[in-house]
Amino acid sequence: MALVLIVDDDASVIDTLGRMLRLEGYDVVTAPDAETAFREIQSSRPDAILVDLRMPGMDGLAFIRRLRAQETGRPTPIAVITGDYYARETLLPELTELDVDLHFKPVWLADLVTITERLLKRND
Repeated sequence: MALVLIVDDDASVIDTLGRMLRLEGYDVVTAPDAETAFREIQSSRPDAILVDLRMPGMDGLAFIRRLRAQETGRPTPIAVITGDYYARETLLPELTELDVDLHFKPVWLADLVTITERLLKRND
């Protein structure tokens, strides 16, 4: 089954999204911050990444920019899942240019499965 990396500084979000995806049969690795996420990417090579925007230190957008600048990060499908509803107005053009999907919390199981399936179809 596909491996999904969840990057979020909120442990309860990581736990909830991780449990939901595992129940659907996905393998999941997690990272509480961008630097840990980069180490996970190097060691586990996830098939898709779900990332929050607002995190201390390097935020989600900076993480995505840095990942996309790396050769190995260009093809990895990414979705931002955020509670920042202003992101659509302020960040959508750049996220689109970076080939990143934008979704808003809360995310229900059916939504999470759909988001993940769409990301993984990009790998086909």
